[in-house]
Amino acid sequence: SPEPCSRVLLPKAALGLSLGGLSTVSPCSPAAPTPSDKELLAGGSYPQKNAEILSSQYGINVFLAGLLLMFAWAVHAVGIRKSDLLSYLITLMLIQLLWMLWYICRSYTQKRLIQEKDTHAGARWLKCGITLFAVITLILDSFKIGYFVGYADCLSATEGVFPVTHAVHTLLQVYFLWCHAKDIIQSFKTLERFGVIHSVFTNLLLWTNGVLTESKHQLNEHKERLITLGFGNISIELDDHHPHCNCSTTTLCSIFSQGIYYLYPFTIEYHILASTMLYVLWKNIGRRVEHHQQHKTPFKFHGITVGTILGLIVLTSTIAIVVVYLIKIGRSKVKSELALIMFYIYAITVLTLMCMAGIVALLIYRLEERSLDESKNPARKLDADLLVGTASGSWLLSWGSILAIICAQAHPTYTWYNLPYSILVIIEKYVQNLFIIESVHREQETADDIKTIRIVTVSTESTLSLAPSYNEIYNGTTDVDNGDVPYIFNGSISLQEGSRDGGFEDDKSKASSSVAPASRSILKNIAAFLFLCNLSLWIPPAFGCRPEYDNGLEEIVFSLEPWIIIVNLAMPFSIFYCMHSAASLFEVNCKT
Repeated sequence: SPEPCSRVLLPKAALGLSLGGLSTVSPCSPAAPTPSDKELLAGGSYPQKNAEILSSQYGINVFLAGLLLMFAWAVHAVGIRKSDLLSYLITLMLIQLLWMLWYICRSYTQKRLIQEKDTHAGARWLKCGITLFAVITLILDSFKIGYFVGYADCLSATEGVFPVTHAVHTLLQVYFLWCHAKDIIQSFKTLERFGVIHSVFTNLLLWTNGVLTESKHQLNEHKERLITLGFGNISIELDDHHPHCNCSTTTLCSIFSQGIYYLYPFTIEYHILASTMLYVLWKNIGRRVEHHQQHKTPFKFHGITVGTILGLIVLTSTIAIVVVYLIKIGRSKVKSELALIMFYIYAITVLTLMCMAGIVALLIYRLEERSLDESKNPARKLDADLLVGTASGSWLLSWGSILAIICAQAHPTYTWYNLPYSILVIIEKYVQNLFIIESVHREQETADDIKTIRIVTVSTESTLSLAPSYNEIYNGTTDVDNGDVPYIFNGSISLQEGSRDGGFEDDKSKASSSVAPASRSILKNIAAFLFLCNLSLWIPPAFGCRPEYDNGLEEIVFSLEPWIIIVNLAMPFSIFYCMHSAASLFEVNCKT
């Protein structure tokens, strides 16, 4: 008797053809998995599952301890100094450095231990993006070192050690991610789980520290603007964290001090991207992957000219709007209101275009039939979860603004522009998330996978079966898989792939997508346009253009401190959403 079907290597297309038409060859059901197979499919043995739970709890406790330190420093808790917080972060970075060095050395000496790779993790364009952010982070560290040298007389030594340690940590981590982001670790799994999760939460704490420092600077500027706008009924007390001594080189210290806050958005993005890549590495530890051919999805500029041009117009306009906004806001009450109105009108226009583009893309998807890829993929699942999770930051701010407009007793002119802006933010994120998640989950099809074959009956007296025999299938000698189907002209049957001179109808092979070429071109342009629009929407909040701070209406309704807490919690997620959705849209453009 033949071997079980689970051991038969079937070609891509195994067809049984007769005069009656097509007869499908149905493989028998696979054998039930043995207990060991079930264990592998479930993600490993109980000790491995316990190691995953223990490591995750360790990471959460490391993160919570650091978070509490940051909070205590931010509220000026008694006995908590900035040097205590920096010492904790330095210790975490040194532990991660030791683990990465050990892992890199072990991977070189025992390459056989890491044989499997997750082709979905650590895409090249993602590595290039994190490298760019890392380079700017190194510039930020050099600015901090220069700032420390200028104020060395009144700053603690930890403020000089921290940027040096952070620079070394950044260099080694980028190298580690370039070389090992795709690894599926199958040895020392318990130890590696703790090392990777420690790295994840170390980067999250560094991200949180950057967000907190940048937010305190933004808060001071925000309070000064509220004074200009005339909100005298709000108690305002500026938070001074400047060193209490003179800089040895006043000009350089001023440059370093101002430059640091313009570079913080890049280092914030660097750490959150690093933590997501490390999280995928942690989820892949001990995982069994299905080995199948991966289709490369290179980026091609051809065919996305319209979307790129429109997106570049939006990007250029955004930079101009941000420059004008930052010049006018806080100068006077009239100029501040004009700056807010200008920003709202511009944002409403861009968000409306983005909503329309997303709706068109979803309608195109509704008109086609394509199966979904349901295979297990930690990187793809994390991307979808991050899209929805980080979008909640924008939704929280928008609902706060809507409630403030409804409940406020007085409504300045610019607040009525805030209402449609807030509503459009909610709708646009909703539509864009649907488009991205559906795009990355759609099954890719190639011309080799599906062929349309036409059968023409000439005589009804004979029958021919072209189904390959069992030995041909098992030995892989059949020609059906590579598309070499013979043409037979024996007076009985003519089998054709496409039309000949006989005038038969031409049935073309399906292209790499089941979408019509025109529809696919529209989708690629939409993805390119949304990609540039998300980069544009990242710029204003990252560089201080934050109407949620500046319009003052929410502070009156919710009071200053609660609203500031809400903004400081939600804004980092909103900023990260723009960058993460841009990265996802780049992948959608490559895949379409």
